[in-house]
Amino acid sequence: MSKVKTKVSTQKKLEKINASPELWLKNFVKISTNNGDYIPFQINEQQKYFVDSMGRFNVISKARQIGFTTLSLGLCLHYATTRPRTNYMIVSYKQESSTLLFETLKDMNASLPRDKFPFPDVIENNRGKLRFNNGSSITLATAGGKDIGRGSTFEYILLSEFAFYGNQEKILLSSEQALAKSTTSKIVIETTSNGFNYYQKVFMNAYRGKSKYQSFFFPFYSSAYKEQFKVEYDEAELWYMENHNHRRLSKKDLEQDEIPLVENGANLRQIMWRRWKLMDMSLNDFYQEFPSTPNESFISSGNNVFDTSKIVERLRFAPEPMTEIELRSIPHNLLRYVGKGLKIYQLPIQDVRYYSGVDTASGSGADNSTMTIMNAEGIEVCSFASNKVPVYEFARVVNDLGKFYNYSFLVVERNSFGTPILERLRKEYNYLNLYKHKRFNQQTGKKQMLLGWNTDNVSKNIMITDLKERFELDMIVINDKDTLEQMQIFVEKANGGTGNSGGSKNHDDSVISLGLAVQGIKTNKWYV
Repeated sequence: MSKVKTKVSTQKKLEKINASPELWLKNFVKISTNNGDYIPFQINEQQKYFVDSMGRFNVISKARQIGFTTLSLGLCLHYATTRPRTNYMIVSYKQESSTLLFETLKDMNASLPRDKFPFPDVIENNRGKLRFNNGSSITLATAGGKDIGRGSTFEYILLSEFAFYGNQEKILLSSEQALAKSTTSKIVIETTSNGFNYYQKVFMNAYRGKSKYQSFFFPFYSSAYKEQFKVEYDEAELWYMENHNHRRLSKKDLEQDEIPLVENGANLRQIMWRRWKLMDMSLNDFYQEFPSTPNESFISSGNNVFDTSKIVERLRFAPEPMTEIELRSIPHNLLRYVGKGLKIYQLPIQDVRYYSGVDTASGSGADNSTMTIMNAEGIEVCSFASNKVPVYEFARVVNDLGKFYNYSFLVVERNSFGTPILERLRKEYNYLNLYKHKRFNQQTGKKQMLLGWNTDNVSKNIMITDLKERFELDMIVINDKDTLEQMQIFVEKANGGTGNSGGSKNHDDSVISLGLAVQGIKTNKWYV
């Protein structure tokens, strides 16, 4: 007996399509491609992953032209036409881009097959808003003021090219206030990077799992680019073959920095394209426009003290600290700080000399108190950073870590909170292996020996210059990723000084303790 096929009604099909943004866009919306074709909007692999995975708060870091702004326009159109009496907002960073986005949105809406299906009609179409007769609307706004979205609530808010806004923190705050208090509402921050700014902090906090935002990163070798940049890939491959006896690139031809790209998913056509692009753009510019890691995307240009491309290269290979399980044998008073500021990369080795830099803060929640420990060869073996440890407790941490690492030679910055640290180390803990320097007593005219490193404009410049030289000439190995990231934003300022480029909201404490440790190695003293 043959089975009778049940014919699915048009209404059932429509309900199924309406329930899926992917199916809805593919069946009802058409877009223009880079090649000028007018085709159904079929979302790519990365867009699908985002649609399937996104939560209520989302932040995206990406290479250029991967299509997430277009995706958000399509999603807003889908939601607005299928969910009556809901509002949606797309924010762009300048009027010109806002106008282009609005034209794209109107083209999408015009492509809807209203002659076949009952889509709501547009009843308002002005410079920045589409309103439908089902009570829903899509608003296009420009990031010019701080009160984005005031007076309304939105189910979906896209902050497009957020890293280029001039008032990022205020716009994000007002956007979050305008987000509908529902389980289906979503805010999406989507942008290429623009150096170190508030967006960098938002993304990296999310990337490290320290935020309500969910992070998404899409590198330049994402599969979406295989079709998106096909013409350029073809041109780059032709260029490469013309310059290599008509041979394609093979794995044995890869340069050192290209090997991890291929290991992480880049194909050889993309590597040839990367070389082709680098003929007329700097490596730093390529990192920003087409990153392979989040840290690459946040390279800033201009007055950086340290070579940012070298920092990014080290970040790619820097190890993770040892786990608590691996460190069960260390003293209990140190074990309790593992995962709470203490990172150990190598346990002490008998008869090896270690040198430590110590920079002290108040412990009130602002700057970090930091300690960096290096062996005599210049390899970083341990780091500590916390803004919650009061001075008296930090003195105990310094003493315990110093003695654990073979009575490490301590270079303690004596300025401000460093003085009480030195007092406790010397008198309470009887720590003798401390950096000393001579200074003239202006009253007696004689030199006197002082404990600790005194930082002034001259000594700080010497410390940073020595650190720069040793890092860039591969004389030291830095393992702590937080320190490397602080080095990325360590700049020469207009007044001739140096420090982080983000003001009080960013830190450079670990850079200072690293520089002090290098001074210890350079001094080559040992008082025990």
